[in-house]
Amino acid sequence: MISQTVEYSLRAIVTIAQHGGAPCTAAQISAITQVPGPFLSKMMQTLVRAELVTSKRGLHGGFMLTKDASELTILDVVDAIEPLKRIRSCPLGIASHGVMLCPLHRHLDNAMAMVEESFRGVTIAELLNEPGSVTPLCEARTLTTINLGGASNRPPRDLRAD
Repeated sequence: MISQTVEYSLRAIVTIAQHGGAPCTAAQISAITQVPGPFLSKMMQTLVRAELVTSKRGLHGGFMLTKDASELTILDVVDAIEPLKRIRSCPLGIASHGVMLCPLHRHLDNAMAMVEESFRGVTIAELLNEPGSVTPLCEARTLTTINLGGASNRPPRDLRAD
């Protein structure tokens, strides 16, 4: 239903959102999401062009969301990468059908409409805060981060029992 690129993009957006506004480097995103570095770079360029993320160069640089995770939906990410293809007229070009879809294409379009509505109704923040659920991309609610000393596993700031 959705491509691997869309799924990878959703992983990247969720990872950035988990960092609570702090820049997230390409190396961090790649390590956490298991998206190959070169592919991730191209994908992140697309997300920057779509204005879902911004990038900052330098020592404390990285990628950040352009708006709060509570304002960003799954559909926003899908539309930035590969918009869902709705069927608006007969895909076979049958003139007598025009915009009146046959039963097959009407049911296919109805299914796409339900997917679109479902994706529109879920924000990235809701994915991260779903009660009774595991945290996306994390084992036991820990967040893998990369620092100069190597990888470390630690709970995100808001989940630590300090």
